[in-house]
Amino acid sequence: MKKLLLASAVSVALIGTANASEHSGTYAFDKEGAHQFITFKISHLGYSWLYGRFNDFDGEFVYDAENPENSTVNVTIDTASVDSNHAERDKHLRSEDFLHVGEFPQATFKSKRVVVDDDGEADIIGDFTLRGVTREITLEAEMLGHGEDPWGDYRMGFEAETEFRLKDFGIPMDLGKASETVEIKISIEGIRQ
Repeated sequence: MKKLLLASAVSVALIGTANASEHSGTYAFDKEGAHQFITFKISHLGYSWLYGRFNDFDGEFVYDAENPENSTVNVTIDTASVDSNHAERDKHLRSEDFLHVGEFPQATFKSKRVVVDDDGEADIIGDFTLRGVTREITLEAEMLGHGEDPWGDYRMGFEAETEFRLKDFGIPMDLGKASETVEIKISIEGIRQ
């Protein structure tokens, strides 16, 4: 896998260089401040790239600085919030050909385990549910930073990516071999609770 979202969706915060437990804790996604993005990229017939995002999603992660492998992440995505900057295309993406949002209004990611490598990057393995189908995916995650913000809160940010085949999640639309796989990138900033 090329390693890019959902996504959706998320687990860079699970790795890191840190001193003891000073930044361990539960972090809620900064949804109010909109310091979070889930974007996707898919080939359009092999001729160009189609980019988009999900505007409405939420989640939290638990970071264990002493044992990053014990960290967790959960994400819920409102599939109707898909936005490819084209109203008619977005209507099609919400239809039964793709996300079928009337039947499946949410996509979710729930981590099962975290594997940290020698470079401090992590693979976050978890169950991704999209269009009613649950499969295990791997998010390649990297911590971007952490610390106190100007308002007295403690924040941590990360980026993660994954990719998967549309048909693996029951998406029936077939646009040819070049468009079989979607890449997802997630950028999250969490506020410690």
